[in-house]
Formats: sequence, structure tokens, C-alpha cells
Amino acid sequence: MSKSKKPWGGRFRESTDQQVEEFTASIHFDKRLFRYDIEGSIAHCRMLARKRIVTAAESKKIIAGLREIGRDMEEGTFSFQADCEDIHMAVEKALIKRVGEAGGKLHTGRSRNDQVSLDVRLYLRSEVRGIRKMLGAFMGTLTAAARRELDTILPGYTHLQRAQPVLLAHYLLAFREMLRRDSERLEECLARINVMPLGSAALAGTGIPVDREYVARLLKFPGISRNSMDAVSDRDFIAEFIFDAALLMMHLSRFCEDLIIWSSDEFGFAEISDAFTTGSSIMPQKKNPDVAELIRGKTGRIYGNLVTLLTVLKALPMTYNRDLQEDKEPLFDTVDTVKASLSVLDAMVKKVRWNRKRMREAATEGYATATDLAECLVKKGVPFREAHGIVGRLVAYAIEKGVLLGDLDLDEMRRFYPAADEGIYRCLDVEHSLRARAGVGGTSRQSVLARLKEIDDEKAS
Repeated sequence: MSKSKKPWGGRFRESTDQQVEEFTASIHFDKRLFRYDIEGSIAHCRMLARKRIVTAAESKKIIAGLREIGRDMEEGTFSFQADCEDIHMAVEKALIKRVGEAGGKLHTGRSRNDQVSLDVRLYLRSEVRGIRKMLGAFMGTLTAAARRELDTILPGYTHLQRAQPVLLAHYLLAFREMLRRDSERLEECLARINVMPLGSAALAGTGIPVDREYVARLLKFPGISRNSMDAVSDRDFIAEFIFDAALLMMHLSRFCEDLIIWSSDEFGFAEISDAFTTGSSIMPQKKNPDVAELIRGKTGRIYGNLVTLLTVLKALPMTYNRDLQEDKEPLFDTVDTVKASLSVLDAMVKKVRWNRKRMREAATEGYATATDLAECLVKKGVPFREAHGIVGRLVAYAIEKGVLLGDLDLDEMRRFYPAADEGIYRCLDVEHSLRARAGVGGTSRQSVLARLKEIDDEKAS
């Protein structure tokens, strides 16, 4: 006689050890899937009624019970029992208690293996759509800031060394391009999430005459899985999402790194609002960019989540294994972290004050237009490598004298380039440097305006 009270306990003669109960339980984290478990169960029940596997009266009773359980869970009045392993068992146990024997028919033609895959796909489909909306909002914030900063000049950097003058608008739109790619990747990922696995049962499909296409239509899935063994073991779509999220967080982290550096006294390019900074417990003068630092730090967590999942998957035999329970915590943490980071960074950027004067000063300091001077010589017929050498020697001479290139007189210029005339000084002008970069994707005002128009056209279409 079985001593197990589990729904699967028929062949067991002993009760589950309490340590095993606690160790194997996932209800404490997968209960957040309740909306999707109930949504999927209602669709499954409708299909069972359509196929006359349950009666119309039973279907009505089951669906009413499921909706009642859903309302209780939404309102926080549902009592999750410790002996329920997971959200599926919690819902089923409550359903049977509320509607009686009919509730025990709901699981006909399905397994928790295909049920959990369905729940996670429904959950992630919803979350990806929400994250893409948040990405669109942040892209809008960067675009609006770029319009305001069309005339703000700053030094662009390579190797964290001043390189060439650029427009702040061009810089901001560079991050918008990264986010656009992130959104595209998530859209492509969504296509692989949006596949209906229910009907695969434990691994081999079901002998019950279910209608998978009907369930897919009810749940708005454009397609169904084509191999039952793959369907119950597939977690590629979760790994793909976390990878996409890792790239997204990397882009946010890079932006935050610049804000952290630029808000320091050494740079002074930006000031983050008091509302998004914190102070020191000992140094009263401090204003710390903690929000930006935390986003930078949380990026590492997302990388860790990706490695966690890939490690879980890397040596699993076909098909379902309990190891797959370990997919949810890294997934949930990734979703929560990405959403929180996007939300707070979007709000923070709206309140950043850009120090236009200091940026322009930095763009004119040093030798940021040295490349422009070399290009001017090229336009006069000097081979680029020769022009590069001439300007390099000019820069070394100016550094030795402790002056800027524009401070050298014409005679000094001619010591390095005998054909120099007064027009050479125009090549050293910051505005001239920006105007010259008018090609597609360049940093000129003309090019930036053209990109902004493209963005407007994309939104209108």
C-alpha cells in the first residue's frame, strides 16, 4: 500500500524524506509562473472539452475553479502549502479541493514536463515584449537628448586618450544603435520562444487524442513544436534570452562607465542628479554615482546566470532531467535585473546635466585635430603616410614647446611642411573638423541630423 500522498506516489511505499521535500521543492520561486500555469491549463481544458475527453459541465467547473485560484493568487490570499513541490502541483491540488473529482481530469494528456515548458514560454514571451518596450523608451530618451545636444562638442576617445572631436549627439546615438541591435536580437529570440510545446507530454507525446493546434490558437502561438523529445528538454530559448540580456547589460554598463568617469572632477563633463547619487558615511563632500556603478556590477550577475544555465545544460542526457529546474532562478533574476536597470537608467539619463563648456574646452585642448591636419596635407597631394609623419613631428615639437598646434607660427609650420600657408590653421579648427565628417555615419551636424530624420521615418512607418 502506498504511503506517499504525492500525485505521483502510487508506486512508492515510503513517504518522501523531509530533507528531500525541501531540497527538491521549487514552489518558492516558480510560483511567479501562476498566471501562465492557469492560462495554459484553461486552454488545455477547453481542448479536452472540444475533444469530449471531459464533459462541457466538467470543463465549465474546472475553468471556474482555475480562475478563482488565479484571483486568489493575484490578491495574495492563496495559501501555498509546503508539501506542494511546484506551481503545477499547487494549482492542481487546490483545484481538486475546490471542484472535486473533475479537477483530477485536467492533467489528462499532459505531463509536468511539457507543462513547465509551456509556462516558461508564456512567461518569457510576455517579459520579452515588455523589455522591448522599455528599450524603445530608453532609445527615445537618448534620441531626445541627442536633439538637445546637437551643438555640444566633446573629445572622442580611443584607449581612453583624447582622439578626435565629436558631437555629444553622435555619442548618444551610438548607444542608441547598440540598443537597437539589442531590441532586434530580442525580437528574433521571441520567434523561438513563441513555439507551443504542450502535447509533448513526458517525452513521447500522448496517446490521448489531443488537438495541439487548437491549444496553440487559444494561446496565440504561431506554431507548435515538431519533436516531443526536443520540446520537453529544450531550454535553448532561455539561454538565448539570457545571452541577449547579457549583451544588453554590457551596453548599459559601458554607458554607465562613461557617466562614472565623466562625472568625476578630473573630467567634469557631466553631473548626475542628486536623486540618482548617494553620499559617503564619512566624507561629507562626496557625491557617488552608485546607480551607475550598480548597473555596471549587476552586469556580472547576468554573465553568471548565462554560465550557470549553459553549465546545467551541457551534459544532460535526453530528455527531461530534474536539473532543468535550475533554469528558472537565473532566468527570473535576469528578467528582474534587466528591467530594473533599464528603468532606473532611463530615469537617470533624463536628469543628467551635460557641462557643454568643459566638454568644448577639452575638445580644443591637446592635439585632437591632428588627424584633420594630416588629411589637409593629403588633399594637397601628400601621401597619407608621409602626411602622418609630418604631423607627428609637428605634434612632438609642439609638446616640447608646451603649446598647441594652432599656437605655432607659420615659419615653425614650414620647418616641417615647407608648402604650409595660412589655410593650414583652418584645418586645426574644431568646427571645421566636425563639418568635414559629413559622410553617412559621421559625426558632423549634417550627418547626425540625417540619422535623426531616419529615426523619425522609422517610427512613422
